[in-house]
Amino acid sequence: MKFAYLLPTTLTDYPGMIAALAYTAACNFRCPFCHNSELVLPKQSKRLNLLPEKEVLYFLRERQGFLDGLVITGGEPTLHHDLPEFIARVKRLGLLVKLDTNGSRPEMLDDLLRAHLIDYVAMDVKCSPARYDELTGVHVDMEAIERSIALIIARAPDYEFRTTVAPTMSEADIKGLVPLLSGAKRYFLQQFVVPSDKELVDPGWRDRAALSERELLAVWAKIEHAFPEGGVR
Repeated sequence: MKFAYLLPTTLTDYPGMIAALAYTAACNFRCPFCHNSELVLPKQSKRLNLLPEKEVLYFLRERQGFLDGLVITGGEPTLHHDLPEFIARVKRLGLLVKLDTNGSRPEMLDDLLRAHLIDYVAMDVKCSPARYDELTGVHVDMEAIERSIALIIARAPDYEFRTTVAPTMSEADIKGLVPLLSGAKRYFLQQFVVPSDKELVDPGWRDRAALSERELLAVWAKIEHAFPEGGVR
């Protein structure tokens, strides 16, 4: 595998763990509000100087005893056919592995879970089913999304679901997610924030209004009964 970036240390991306963070390039979604456009848009991705996996593995070996795990994010990591082999090499170093995914490839997720290669899964659930295509910028197979959710709930050692509440999303859109995530133990609403140095997939979305933290807290109060753990962050 090759990677776009490697963040040496994160204390926030893997709950309770000290981890490194590896970003894969390429994504099959085109969420207009995504601020990792260089990992999503092919014209921008081609300009990246990708890191070969041997450099990532060398770094992880050097940090053995300090790091608890590795977070693999993107882009969309499950697009890469050699992901299982890479994770197996990471696991042999004695590290935990957290995977961030959009849930569009349940077959890969199933393979990883069957092989006990991932210890934590964070799945981004974009919106209520009625607006999924609009908020992802592509036609999405909702059966695949539902399969991934079911796999994670049933078989992931630990997990979370999360939704970045993008501009144009309403309270009704968030409430429409509750049936989709039925049975999930942990769900987070994330406030839409654009880092000043990042470019959106669709720059026109930068100045669109999104729900405030106060508004998200009010919505969460109406849905928290459905999820034993979670909140607004």
